[in-house]
Amino acid sequence: MNLANCSICLFWNSSIGKKLIVAITGILLVLFLAGHLSGNLLIFLGADAFNEYAELLHGMLHGTGVWIARIGLLGALFLHVLATISLVKLNKEAKIQDYQCQSTIQATRSSRMMIWSGLTILSFIVYHILHFTVRFGKTAEIGETSPYHMVIYGFQQPINVIFYIIAMFCLCSHLHHGVASIFQTLGLRSKNNSALINGGAKAFSALVFVGFTSIPLVIAAGLIE
Repeated sequence: MNLANCSICLFWNSSIGKKLIVAITGILLVLFLAGHLSGNLLIFLGADAFNEYAELLHGMLHGTGVWIARIGLLGALFLHVLATISLVKLNKEAKIQDYQCQSTIQATRSSRMMIWSGLTILSFIVYHILHFTVRFGKTAEIGETSPYHMVIYGFQQPINVIFYIIAMFCLCSHLHHGVASIFQTLGLRSKNNSALINGGAKAFSALVFVGFTSIPLVIAAGLIE
């Protein structure tokens, strides 16, 4: 047991260990985003399709499935944020050598941007849970209603739309760098495929941004109700 605990501590305390944690949890979160976006876009098919999707999620394993997923995702998010912050701290503490000065400075700048965009996303997740899961604030005023109409009502409030779009911008800025970094950390990036990976990261980020922001914008414009 002590040996196992020691191994875990050594893995966590190493730079490569933290990078692997960020990469693996990043993959899980990216997969969640893809699935979440696919489900959310069902709102364009109408109330029945969207409500059936929501009912399916909440009915998994007699209601326990959605909580298992939530706890797992929150755990992955916690490890992702903690490891990223720890890496930034290590970068600041490390002495910059002349032969790697330029690359280290660039990495530090990117890390700083990732931290701030990540913290913005984290605050949005808390807000999003309060808004649509806990139904805190104005959302609570509508009482019991279908998931479809709850989303419609939520995005009829301009402040929700504005905050949502800002959070999606930060998310996609985070994804643009993060998705490419996953391939780098796992040793799957090379000079030959670097352009393809960067292009794929940009395309995925753009798809996520357009997909998620289209929902509040269309609702705010009154095109679906």
